[in-house]
Amino acid sequence: MARLADYFVVVGYDLDKRVEGEGEGQGRILQRFPEKDWEDSPFPQGVELFCQPSGWQLVPERQPPSFFVAVLTDINSERHYCACFTFWEGQDNPQLQKARTSDVDEVDEDPTVIQPAQVFAPKSLVLVSRLDYTDVFRNCLALVYTVHVDGLTVPLETVIGNLLTCVIPIAGGAQIIESRVCSLDMVPQACDWLLACVQPGQEERVDSLRTITLGAGDRQVIQTPINDSLPVSGSSAAQLFRQLGIVNVLYLFCAALTEHKILFLSSSYQRLTDACRGLLAIMFPLKYSFTYVPILPGKLLEVLSTPTPFIIGVNSFFRSETQELLDVIIADLDGGTVTIPECVHISLLPEPLLQQTQTALSMVLDPELEIADHAFPPQSSLPSAPKIQDKEIRAIFLWLFAQLFQGYRWCLHIIRIHPEPVIRFHKAAFLGQRALTEDDFLMKVLDGMAFAGFVSERGPPYRATDLFDDLVANEVERIRQEEASPHKVMNHIKELAEQLFKNENPYPAVTMHKVQGPSGNGQKATQSQSPFPGLDEVTVQLFIDHATAKLKTAPPVVKVEVKSMVPSGPPLGDMVDRNSNVMANSARRLEVVRHCITYIFENKMLEAKKLMPAVLRALKGRAARVCLTQELNQHVLQNRAVLDDQQFDYVVRMMNCTLQDCSHMDEHGIAAALLPLVTAFCRKLGAGITQFAYSCVQEHTVWTNMQFWEAMFYSDVQKHIRELYLETEDGEHHNHIEQQEGSGGGREIGALELASEQSRLWPTLGKDMQTERVQKEESTVFSQAIHYANRMSYLLLPLDTSKNRLLRSSGLGDVESVSNSYVTNSIAGSMAESYDTESGFEDAESSDVANSVVRFINRFVDKVCNESGVTNEHLKALHTMIPDIVQMHIETLDAVHRESKRLPPIQKPKLLRPTLLAGEELVMDGMRVYLIPDGREEAMGTMGGPPLLPAEGAIFLTTYRLIFKGTPTDPLVGEQVVTRSFPIASLTKEKRISVTLPMEQFVQEGLQLRSCTFQLMKIVFDEEVAADLAEVFRKHMHKLRYPQHVQGTFAFTMGQSGKLVVEHKAKDKNQSLKTLSKNLVKSAKRTINRQYVMKKKYSPPTWENRSSFQSELDEDEISVSEEVEPSSLTLSSTIRSSDRQTMSNVVERACCRDYQRMGLGTLSNSLTRSKNEPFRISTVNRMYTVCRSYPGLLIVPLIG
Repeated sequence: MARLADYFVVVGYDLDKRVEGEGEGQGRILQRFPEKDWEDSPFPQGVELFCQPSGWQLVPERQPPSFFVAVLTDINSERHYCACFTFWEGQDNPQLQKARTSDVDEVDEDPTVIQPAQVFAPKSLVLVSRLDYTDVFRNCLALVYTVHVDGLTVPLETVIGNLLTCVIPIAGGAQIIESRVCSLDMVPQACDWLLACVQPGQEERVDSLRTITLGAGDRQVIQTPINDSLPVSGSSAAQLFRQLGIVNVLYLFCAALTEHKILFLSSSYQRLTDACRGLLAIMFPLKYSFTYVPILPGKLLEVLSTPTPFIIGVNSFFRSETQELLDVIIADLDGGTVTIPECVHISLLPEPLLQQTQTALSMVLDPELEIADHAFPPQSSLPSAPKIQDKEIRAIFLWLFAQLFQGYRWCLHIIRIHPEPVIRFHKAAFLGQRALTEDDFLMKVLDGMAFAGFVSERGPPYRATDLFDDLVANEVERIRQEEASPHKVMNHIKELAEQLFKNENPYPAVTMHKVQGPSGNGQKATQSQSPFPGLDEVTVQLFIDHATAKLKTAPPVVKVEVKSMVPSGPPLGDMVDRNSNVMANSARRLEVVRHCITYIFENKMLEAKKLMPAVLRALKGRAARVCLTQELNQHVLQNRAVLDDQQFDYVVRMMNCTLQDCSHMDEHGIAAALLPLVTAFCRKLGAGITQFAYSCVQEHTVWTNMQFWEAMFYSDVQKHIRELYLETEDGEHHNHIEQQEGSGGGREIGALELASEQSRLWPTLGKDMQTERVQKEESTVFSQAIHYANRMSYLLLPLDTSKNRLLRSSGLGDVESVSNSYVTNSIAGSMAESYDTESGFEDAESSDVANSVVRFINRFVDKVCNESGVTNEHLKALHTMIPDIVQMHIETLDAVHRESKRLPPIQKPKLLRPTLLAGEELVMDGMRVYLIPDGREEAMGTMGGPPLLPAEGAIFLTTYRLIFKGTPTDPLVGEQVVTRSFPIASLTKEKRISVTLPMEQFVQEGLQLRSCTFQLMKIVFDEEVAADLAEVFRKHMHKLRYPQHVQGTFAFTMGQSGKLVVEHKAKDKNQSLKTLSKNLVKSAKRTINRQYVMKKKYSPPTWENRSSFQSELDEDEISVSEEVEPSSLTLSSTIRSSDRQTMSNVVERACCRDYQRMGLGTLSNSLTRSKNEPFRISTVNRMYTVCRSYPGLLIVPLIG
């Protein structure tokens, strides 16, 4: 039961605080009842601001009465609904009164301004309630106003006293109405909700539960919802869609769920409230938890600058003051527009849900659209009534959330059952099973505060259920079958809408409202009505005290909830992995994986080596990775975890390949399945020294993700909590679950089912038994925290503590922003930092690594232990143990690292030498690298050919080319030779990359080299190539690509380039590029005024004549000198007469004149050529027979 109204307030205009010259004043609370705050509902502050959101102003004409409902939120996040009924009372103009009392000289200087003798001030009657009954509040306040205006004989104190003492049921009224029983003993056992309202002296009639009267001849019916967990919306959602349209409301819906700022504008205050209420109604079952102010007063507009999300309504009068908001989505209800700033990106619903939702909304809001093109349309296709249409819209969004959240209960982890259930949601598993890891909208929704409240409210397995629980558990299969048929979807939506309407209106046909309004005489009398009188506070308080005393002597009101185990629904089916094809997940590929693992453990290494490349390719698919973890787990269960060196190498190689394609979220649970395996497989290195597989699989980002460790911890805790109660119970209580499930006798009892049964039995247990169970659960969590502190130190501490690459790249110092939980409360606070300094490490490098790991583990322990209810004593003990655990593991790793260095190196294939061109010389000897796939599938074997890539070989740098030569890593095609090269001068882009190779165990550094000859070379340096040697290779490559000397741009200079690279620090006597450019500029200035007119247009020889000059292509007797002299334009005497015509054409070419103008030489024979000339013109391609795309005249360096 709840009070219909908590407070009645009279707010008036405060003349004492009026601002002179502006006509704007402030409101003042004249009276409030009761004067003392209720214990369960304190009086909200600032009511006078919300009565007149646009400001308290005097007006020259009386305005009609107005009504709206504002919403205030207190410090406990409880919403108070303030129903404001405002009317206007006449009073003398304060400016004229001031003028009369002042001297004549002080009267306003402007005599043309005529002040009215009477002005009208607003006065508001306010009801404050925790219930949202807009129509009832309007009728009650209108009745109070009518009694005052019409001068009815009923005292106002009686009406207000009855209003403040009226108590109504919160929910479930419809079910109890059907029964004539109002006592506790006669209520049927099957009722979900027990609500009784027995007031002594009243008749025990059905109507007393839902009919109220204020003693003024009125009668109102209040229909409380059957289930108060479902929102009451009236017709607000339908009205919101009519005002803004389908697309705009969907944008607002997605913006609210992804925590954006939303601002509504309208000239109507009640429409602002209805729009905000409609938006919250379609968000069900999620609840908005940020700032919610449907009507914001003008004096509080600075609230719009808050950095947190909000849903706020503002009067259109303040539109100009909202234009500078850069990150706020503005919805204009009057204009029907939604303005989204450029800096705001709204993630929309995933397809096809977005299109299906839009189609369903169109069928509800505009049913004529579907039949608009029909030749014979049906007679009637009008939309439903507003209240029915509202429920159909809400049913569409309820259907939408059922599709979005289907199977969510299978991803819940229960980590404590007693004294209160503690539930956590495994987000990564949910996204992985739904194949929505790339969906930005769902990611943001699951990370939001609304979904956190959803898990907290609906996560417990034993509670009262509602319509959404039934829909997401029992109607999923129907939704899947009907989603392709819009008409079947509409039938389902109409069924849901009918249930929503019945919940909100248990008796829709009952309309017994009888509320008297102002009469015609009363409306005329408003011109000379008297001010609203002051109420007798003693009389009203007597009403309240008398009603309170009666309620204390009445039987207690009990709200009985029929709790039950919440159904989980069907499990999520296996979704197709988007990143793999059917071939990778075929049964044949899985069989290859199983055979390879069998060969490894049977020590048939030659057979395993042949299958290994195919296995590594198959591990790109999710099914193969799951198969690998299952097969390896079977061998661990058979006590076959101790391997020899070659077996260990192959197993680790497959683990690394599996983890390589796992994201940092581990949405498919692959890393989670491998975690116990990497701590099981090992090999003996020496006497008492064992190396485990975890020391070889640390180079993966999943191990540094706090969300992964939290999900793993909660999963294991849930498993142990389940085992705890399965072992301690005799099995009697579990029979209750099996009876509920019917045929579930042979089915394994899940953790949530077990927790539901334990929650049901909790009230029947004695205090000692309850305390014992709480202690056992807390000890289970504590022991798992110690276990995970060890596990995390295994995966985070590198084998060689001097190489802190993983910790530096992963950013373990900033892990507070990547938590899987919603509430961050650290009991240990600075305790973690203090323990870092007490770790006792003497070595500086290892101390840095250890401190990073200790801090990471401390934050993890603080997080999970505080959320799991671990005591402070146990938490302090954990922080004391963690540094010792880390130090002990570092000492173990040092011995393992020393022994691992003594292992014989793996024999690698011999490097193949490339075949060089004539005149081409090696600049650097070959470095062992891997050529990895560059995105083209031709060489990977997926299109039917042999898998040539990845290939193992060497990269060679010559004066002309970059050359890779090697052999495929696949032993089945190992006899093939892979060669790839491109000219060094064609290199356009070079980028460093980091790649985890399937054939190696660690992340390797590499280069991606792109050429303008449409070549791409992705190479990864072998582990034997030192980092400084790779850097030397990169520098030499850049020096050849961008040489310091002009002659370096020519590849075949007979040893000049090789010497240039090796002795790049020696001073060169030849011209540098800078000096040459200066000479070119000088030559250009000297020849700028010279004009050469071609006497005859050049016409190249025909294709038939070009063949006659083929034997003369090896001759080259034309050169260019530095100066351009008139004599240089004559032909050389050494040229034979048969070539004079061709040479004349060559000389007269424009390019030849340009070469001379640029100072590259003059025409002369070899005898008269200057010794200082660095270049010569070659005519080897003058007939375009050497290369058709090259020029006819080529500038080449002068050698010798």
